[in-house]
Amino acid sequence: MKHYNCLKVLNQCPEIDHRVVLLEHQERCVTVFRPSPDHRLSIMFQQSANWICVISVGLNLFFLKQNYYTSSWPTRIFKSPFEAPPMHSTDPQLSKNSTIILIWFWPFGKHFDLTSCKSVFNIEGCYLTDDRALYSKAHGVIIHHRDIKWDLSNLPSQPRPFFQKWVWMHFESPNNTPKIPGLSNLFNVTLNYRQDADITIREQMIIKSPDTEDEIFPKVLKKKDKQVCWIVSNWNEQHDRVTYYKELKQHITIDTYGHAFQKPLKREEYDNVLTSCKFYLAFENTKSKDYMTEKLYNPLTKGSIPVVLGSPRYIYERFIPGDAFIHVDDFPSPKDLAQHLLSLDKNEVEYKKYFQWRKLYEVKHVDFPREHVCYACDYIRRKNNHQVFTNLYDWYWDHTNE
Repeated sequence: MKHYNCLKVLNQCPEIDHRVVLLEHQERCVTVFRPSPDHRLSIMFQQSANWICVISVGLNLFFLKQNYYTSSWPTRIFKSPFEAPPMHSTDPQLSKNSTIILIWFWPFGKHFDLTSCKSVFNIEGCYLTDDRALYSKAHGVIIHHRDIKWDLSNLPSQPRPFFQKWVWMHFESPNNTPKIPGLSNLFNVTLNYRQDADITIREQMIIKSPDTEDEIFPKVLKKKDKQVCWIVSNWNEQHDRVTYYKELKQHITIDTYGHAFQKPLKREEYDNVLTSCKFYLAFENTKSKDYMTEKLYNPLTKGSIPVVLGSPRYIYERFIPGDAFIHVDDFPSPKDLAQHLLSLDKNEVEYKKYFQWRKLYEVKHVDFPREHVCYACDYIRRKNNHQVFTNLYDWYWDHTNE
């Protein structure tokens, strides 16, 4: 039998009552402790702490692994500093290269086919959705101003991912838009009718294709049996257009329609009125920068001469030919305007001159809201960069900018 010196084992813990057992077959010394009551309690606490430490580390490693595959942490490394986390979806329309646009509110509740950007506007790579569960993955979030609550409680509550852009979408004039507090530094991109917006969407005149046939003019001339028409729903005695109308009607006959006159029109009736009138009062409810609505473009389309009240003439001429409309500012008074209209009514040659533009141009109307969302996607897809907009109030509501 071989003997081993186990004394060094004993000396390691001399304060503990113990004995040493020599394991001959393993040729080593093992201490078998019989600790005192106080030391036994200390050992129990130490062993418990060790197990807690082991379990804690294990759980942290487990959850770290789970989050790595299921969440989009900003600390992840991507190909581009502004690239969104990779997508994991069974939707065949959604690929790793898709630009995801989340429609937070359907503007005025109006829906459209979410897969139509390519077929209608030839814009590829867009994945449009109203599924708020995709918020953390969306490259852009479209937020329609008219649907925002005054306390902002219906806006996204989660932190905005660093790669995501919020798009402020609005097409009413500043005078008719509530100035909701808390929006000034909230958005990255502006989507508006103004030319200085990040994304400008509006009706416009475009160059006519050579083979395009004019289906309205001159056939429309035979259908005109009224001099001046006006369709209006929003009646406000404080509006300049109401004041001007009251004076103008003293000097020329004006056929009126719309809710303001208890004569609401269906769409077909609306088109027929525009076709049957020689002149149409395209009076905007406010004089704001670049603000021109369907009140101008619909009569142009249907073959009536718009008589405009709103922005100055030079602003109108940025968008349409100067000989396609009549501006109230061209006349000293409503009476002088009425005399000019009565003169044109009796002179067909002079009247037809206001339609010369139709040989070269045609009116392009806006497909609301599909066109706006698709072009917002196109903008965000092309501009994969950091972008903020910090002066929304000054830009939109400050009249010194007009």
